[in-house]
Amino acid sequence: MPQPVDYVFDLDPESLRERVLSWEMPAYRADQILDWVYGRHVINPLEMNNLSLRDREVLAQRLCFTRGRVVRHQSATDGTQKLLIEWNDARPPTAPNHSLAVVAGQPQTECVMIPAQDTTRSRRTACVSSQVGCPVGCRFCASGLGGLEGNLTAGQIVEQVWRLGMLSDLGRITNVVFMGMGEPLANFDQVARAVRTLMADWALGISGRKITISTVGLPAQIRRLAELDLPVTLAISLHAPNDEVRRRIIPWAEFVTMAQLLEAGRYYFERTGREITLEYVLLHAVNDRPEHARELAQVARELRSNINLIQFNEVPALPYQRPGDAEVRRFRDILAQAGVNVHIRASRGRDIAAACGQLRHEARV
Repeated sequence: MPQPVDYVFDLDPESLRERVLSWEMPAYRADQILDWVYGRHVINPLEMNNLSLRDREVLAQRLCFTRGRVVRHQSATDGTQKLLIEWNDARPPTAPNHSLAVVAGQPQTECVMIPAQDTTRSRRTACVSSQVGCPVGCRFCASGLGGLEGNLTAGQIVEQVWRLGMLSDLGRITNVVFMGMGEPLANFDQVARAVRTLMADWALGISGRKITISTVGLPAQIRRLAELDLPVTLAISLHAPNDEVRRRIIPWAEFVTMAQLLEAGRYYFERTGREITLEYVLLHAVNDRPEHARELAQVARELRSNINLIQFNEVPALPYQRPGDAEVRRFRDILAQAGVNVHIRASRGRDIAAACGQLRHEARV
């Protein structure tokens, strides 16, 4: 029996039409398949009852509909839900030679669905991973503790959003943030392809303005992203008000200065007209002092940006402490008084280790 070689989440309508024609099916089968997968959440071809029995049997043999297997599904008290997905295909070809083994010998990643409701609308945000592990190794983040295992394909990124959209009857995914495991701009081509699929009417139809790509800071890739004319939000994980503090907590800061990052951010704003978000994890007694806030205000004024403050979310293996609420409010107030547009991001899913900085690429024992 032929082994499935094509992965449906990696295919666009044109490439899927080429496949079905080569399998002696009419071209419109491609649109029907995509409607079943994205519109009706059906991935068993034998259930696609507007296709002939012969075509359904061929698809079962020739097309891979999912590559992920949910190993664990957890729900937090605030409604946040987390999936640990094991990718049951071969190890990604981009995996470095020094990659570490993961549980069961297969790559695993975590992704999160965050529901929110305000006075006018409800949101369901998918926080997705772009890599297995992370190459950056930020000192305060669990995702990089085991190093980098490899890159995910565009289809594996899209499959995460698709799976999160099936978790409940709360409605479709409305927002996507590339703030899970990995450095998205270090997997640039696959992330860009995934964004185009997420935005496409034939797939998930999510507005580009509701998609955020977060990066620790790769200036050349930020400029490259600006040239793609994707209407996404760029978030820069700054986490420090100066290069000295940043180098202490972000290893890659040894190679990229804040001046270089800000210059790339300015280019992104000028090219796209999209305001930058600066992300800032507050670590007790490390970067949360009043003098840090005043210095950060100077940085924010150099760039058309807003600031998201994030209280450190505890990771048992790491030595940092979460600042108190009063300290966070004091930090925010200093920024606001300096004219900075600043917000405190709520920590969602802490009780299931689903909050910012807590995602892992292997099962916990």
